[in-house]
Amino acid sequence: MTSYRIAVIGGTGPQGKGLGYRFARHGHTVVLGSRAAEKAVPVAEEVTTRLAGVADAGAVTGASNVDACADADVVLLAVPYDGHDELVATLPLDGKVVISCVNPLAFDKRGPHGRVVDAGEGSAAESAQRIAPESSVVGAFHHVSAVTLWGDHDYLDDEDVLVCGDSPEAKAVAIELARSVTSRDGIDAGALRLARQLEPLTAVLISINKKYKAHSGVRISGLSTH
Repeated sequence: MTSYRIAVIGGTGPQGKGLGYRFARHGHTVVLGSRAAEKAVPVAEEVTTRLAGVADAGAVTGASNVDACADADVVLLAVPYDGHDELVATLPLDGKVVISCVNPLAFDKRGPHGRVVDAGEGSAAESAQRIAPESSVVGAFHHVSAVTLWGDHDYLDDEDVLVCGDSPEAKAVAIELARSVTSRDGIDAGALRLARQLEPLTAVLISINKKYKAHSGVRISGLSTH
């Protein structure tokens, strides 16, 4: 498996911290990013403490978002949708693989639902690609619970990571990184525009989790190679 240097933008939030932990647990170097480095450093120390005793774990450090991206091979966007476009515009993403797990969601008295992006013809991942055209954006890791990511199991091997994107090379990186989470390759789910369906699907899982008091995920059946 290739070892990557991964910047996690939004690394102080539960999803970013959990994915950073999983990547580092399986040998990748991780830099957790935040708007202010002083917020990222203690979270990185928390993850490092959690990794004590894990053989061949990668190093985890904290930095500002911009500094985290500087030397990264892969940039993971794990930020709230509010302010997403403005933040992405500040990041040095040219030439990098960018993985978006951003879910544009809203909540009202009837529960969670997907927000409409660009009149239904866009998604957070597509917005990131438009803002950073010299990067290669893929959508992945939308449906993995932050609670299970931070849990005690070596792998979340009853779940699948769905990956969408227009760059085969960038998708291959995300598909490989899925092994750090589920123990097997992610699933190629098609073109980047399918993020329009993958992102709001998270609202369905939140609704299921509330009903059944669970941390449900997605598993794809019927694939002979999986």
